[in-house]
Amino acid sequence: MKHLLFEDNGDFRAGTALSETGGSLQVETASGKRTKVKASHVLLRFDAPAPDALIPAARQLADSIDVDFLWECAPQAEFGFGELADEYHGHRSDAVEATALLLKLHSAPVYFHRKGRGRYRAAPPEVLRSALATLERRRREQERIEAWAQAMRRGELPEEVAVQAAQLLARPDRNSAAWKALELSLSPEHPTPERLLCALGAFESPRAMHVARFEAEHFPQGFGVALQGDPLADAHRAIDALPLADVDAFSIDDSTTTEIDDCLSVQPLPEGGWRVGIHIAAPGVAIEHGGEVDALARARMATVYLPGDKITMLPQPTIASFSLDAGREAAALSLYVEVDASGERIVSKTSRVERIVVADNLRHDALDARFDEASLDSGAPIDHPRADAIRVLWRLAKALSAERDRVRGKPETRSGADFSFYIDREGDAEHVRIVQRRRDEPLDRIVAEAMILANSEWARLLSLARVPGVFRAQQAGRVRTATHAAPHQGLGVAYYMWSTSPLRRYVDLVNQRQLLAVLAGRKPPLAANDTELFSIVSAFEARYGAYLDFQQRMERYWCLRWIEQRRLRRADAVVVRDDLVRLADAPLYFRLAGVPALAPGRRIVVDLLAADEIDLSVQARFVDVGSATAAPEDPPPGDLIAGDEGEEALAEPTLR
Repeated sequence: MKHLLFEDNGDFRAGTALSETGGSLQVETASGKRTKVKASHVLLRFDAPAPDALIPAARQLADSIDVDFLWECAPQAEFGFGELADEYHGHRSDAVEATALLLKLHSAPVYFHRKGRGRYRAAPPEVLRSALATLERRRREQERIEAWAQAMRRGELPEEVAVQAAQLLARPDRNSAAWKALELSLSPEHPTPERLLCALGAFESPRAMHVARFEAEHFPQGFGVALQGDPLADAHRAIDALPLADVDAFSIDDSTTTEIDDCLSVQPLPEGGWRVGIHIAAPGVAIEHGGEVDALARARMATVYLPGDKITMLPQPTIASFSLDAGREAAALSLYVEVDASGERIVSKTSRVERIVVADNLRHDALDARFDEASLDSGAPIDHPRADAIRVLWRLAKALSAERDRVRGKPETRSGADFSFYIDREGDAEHVRIVQRRRDEPLDRIVAEAMILANSEWARLLSLARVPGVFRAQQAGRVRTATHAAPHQGLGVAYYMWSTSPLRRYVDLVNQRQLLAVLAGRKPPLAANDTELFSIVSAFEARYGAYLDFQQRMERYWCLRWIEQRRLRRADAVVVRDDLVRLADAPLYFRLAGVPALAPGRRIVVDLLAADEIDLSVQARFVDVGSATAAPEDPPPGDLIAGDEGEEALAEPTLR
């Protein structure tokens, strides 16, 4: 027999034997190629038909073989394909018949399990039933995938895909039918899942898409909070038992702020000088470590801010109980510093837990023009009931800032601009206003220096008491979070932690409870080397970074809406560094090809060619160099600018 059927890398080939030596043969295949074949790989020897006719003829015959009947005919024990071929055909099978049965066996691994070259065993009945059921499920799923994909190509959104739309963008299961159908439906017109789902109406708008994706990724149970009853009902008696401070406290915030967690007070001392109070809302008095409200706050880690909206860390009833709103008593953790008659030197510091009555909630966006630096430094009368107190606070703020600059070895950078977003809603219409503010307005600096002072002093108290906390440090330009205190070189302080926003950040609440324990002489909730504390640090960094990134993305979205609403096609911009620029009147950063080498802060003119609210991109063209130069500023944190690594995501936020 001069022809062979042999196995080659899992496939079956036929050829003519030219020679045979020991355990191998020299074979010429039907294509004329010569190859060496091991004798153990030879499955069949035959004289007819010709090698090039065997496989086609066998495939045609194999198509007529019923695999179910073949399985019923097969023995339960292991068998060779030639044996079953003889039994199936009822006579000694020829080369085509044997090869046809081999091809059928090999093509039905569900029915026949391979045990070696040319040898098989019929699948047990229960195994076969299970495998066939699996194949049927896969067939039905593939039909469903194809049907969904065809519907989406026609512009229809299947309900099964619609209900998963946000999850498909946030955390897609790439093995799911919905994802596979979505991938099949992508086209040059809609090349990404985001564009396709928006085009199909899965989201009301690109903004709704961004928010829904964020919710699916970080708030799978939804943004809302549902608590049974008042979990802090028993804590109100403890709050009422706190001593009532004799202070005239007031807050300074933006007009959009509703979680007011810090106030200030100024009292003249009989012997001269003043006692300045820094009062921080004290939810730590009532929110017990490990309780229901604490668990909610720990799961969220921080309040999420975005233009025109926010997702609070704490339930609204809890915020209402502790927010330092005007006209009510509230629990506060207070730091009192006594300053000398010059108002620039601190002579003593005292911390205590108490109740305060909040007299006013001042809004700096309504008062910045009245309390500018020139007016405060001139000594001229300012028509406002808080003018004298704010002047005292301003002198202290400048002294604190100068001392930090001395420790830092250089002045703190306050150049550049901050932007506030205001979303005006009327019915379904939304209009965005972007208001630019200087970073070094006196009211901002007063609050900033007071918060730095409190955070530094309370970090010192924990460190001296050898009580752990969630500390912030900066060394060699790197900001990090740790459970022990270390210098913050960027701020110019020896100790620092976040503790002045306990209504908005979980680490501030943790630190406040540690402080309350120290002040009361109690054992703190978290001990040194407590694994729970390390877990909090790790979880906070991940969550807070994600929240900041989302806030920046939504600000970028509203910048693009601002451009569209104003029909802005030519605009002034400011060079940040190299080819990174920012619009002069909005915090929209982008790379600009073709911009000449200009100093940071240089004004230029650009044409805005296109903006995309889905991928948050903008296309612009350099037009000309402007006539003015602004103060240089730092680029934005995060990765919104393609190719820009940006600043560390957890760097100290802009002081407000």
